[in-house]
Amino acid sequence: MDSDDIMHLGIAELRAAILRREVTAVAAAEASLAALARWQPVTNALARTRAEAALASAAAVDRAIAGGSDPGPLAGVPMAHKDMYYRAGELAECGAKLRRGHVPQVTSTALARLDAAGSVQVATLNMAEFAFNPTGHNDHTGHVRNPWNPEHITGGSSSGSGAAVAARATFAALGSDTGGSIRLPAAICGVPGLKPTWGLVSRAGAMPLSASLDTVGPLAISAHDCAMVTQAIAGADAEDPDCAARPVPAYLGSLAAGAEGLVIGVDRGFLWAGIHPEVAAVLEEALEGWGRAGATGVPVEAPQLDEVRTRIGTVILAESAALHGAMLRQSADSYTAAVRGRLESGLAIPAATYLDAMRARAPLTRAFCEAVFGRCDALFAPVLLDPVPTIAQSDVGAPGAGRWYATIPRNTSLFNYLGLPALSLPSGFTGNGLPCGHQIVGRPFDEATLFRAGHAFQRVTGWHRRAPAYPG
Repeated sequence: MDSDDIMHLGIAELRAAILRREVTAVAAAEASLAALARWQPVTNALARTRAEAALASAAAVDRAIAGGSDPGPLAGVPMAHKDMYYRAGELAECGAKLRRGHVPQVTSTALARLDAAGSVQVATLNMAEFAFNPTGHNDHTGHVRNPWNPEHITGGSSSGSGAAVAARATFAALGSDTGGSIRLPAAICGVPGLKPTWGLVSRAGAMPLSASLDTVGPLAISAHDCAMVTQAIAGADAEDPDCAARPVPAYLGSLAAGAEGLVIGVDRGFLWAGIHPEVAAVLEEALEGWGRAGATGVPVEAPQLDEVRTRIGTVILAESAALHGAMLRQSADSYTAAVRGRLESGLAIPAATYLDAMRARAPLTRAFCEAVFGRCDALFAPVLLDPVPTIAQSDVGAPGAGRWYATIPRNTSLFNYLGLPALSLPSGFTGNGLPCGHQIVGRPFDEATLFRAGHAFQRVTGWHRRAPAYPG
């Protein structure tokens, strides 16, 4: 099996081939490193490789298998992760000038759990500065570019994660999602990505942005692969007091059930307002796909989403400004203009306004769940309302750039405030040749239903199997 063939396998397929010794873990790691290097001039997704450490870890997997051991549920699977997950003794620069040369002394819980599951981290990936930009622009590290067309954005802030997974240069990548930073690059680059329920996955050892909203989750080639990665990283952690102490379901066990009997809700009010006709056409076809998968669609009306949108803006701006306040006052010029402007606006938010937003969170979440999940198992919603813009169109200072910063995360950030799980799924392509995606939103801690539904949808649509052509 050559390198290109290896990189187009799913996680379960690769693991099975490694356990059967048809492919070595070393060969898989080498294939991923080669693909990352091949795509780097096009996408700029790569922050740095860890080739020596990765090949040593892969060799250890091969030795364990040769000795009759099973190294874990992700045995030998190469992955690369957003440059905000700390690994003791290794650089973690968080896409920021202020973090250049930063070497943490702790390893994030998510990385430690992936290590324990047998995966091999081959690289770290570029990201938007301090994970605080929905487009993926970054003047410090260079903009990450969409592998489908490098003139276009990847979405942010997990820009490198979206580009690298879409390019089939890594089998999965951790992102983070505070206002859409997993689902946006997933939809824009044409891969699945999960924002888990707030509290499902530990944030310990990951760069914080907004403690009330931050979540850790995967981008991967399929809903099935997202489930495999989530299975490995989810669960209680004493190092993160917000991490829920509850059993983690066996996500893979539910996938075979399909979508028969599932009810998918569609709210064509706030969530579809202002949608571009090309995007609407793609999503109408996606809804037909849900029908072919066996799900039933019903209209629903999600309450008070305009208020939720206002509240999420208050929380993310206030909490990020509080986190960065001292650095901002001392080193304002070290931030890009886009991030500095958002942080400065957060410093102006009164404490009473922030506290009101936090007090409203539980009742708004309860009202949403009662109104929506009283009628359906998952809510269907657009991710982006417009075709993917170019990097130039959405850069700071470009005419109309402010509109992109407002509209790109509009439909994703709602569910960060509500704390609900949301799985982004590829839905097709708009006229500019760029991917288009939708998200399905579930009840708290009901990722199992999202994975089951997403897997069924992908079996009848196949959009997740489309990949950009290798460069060169």
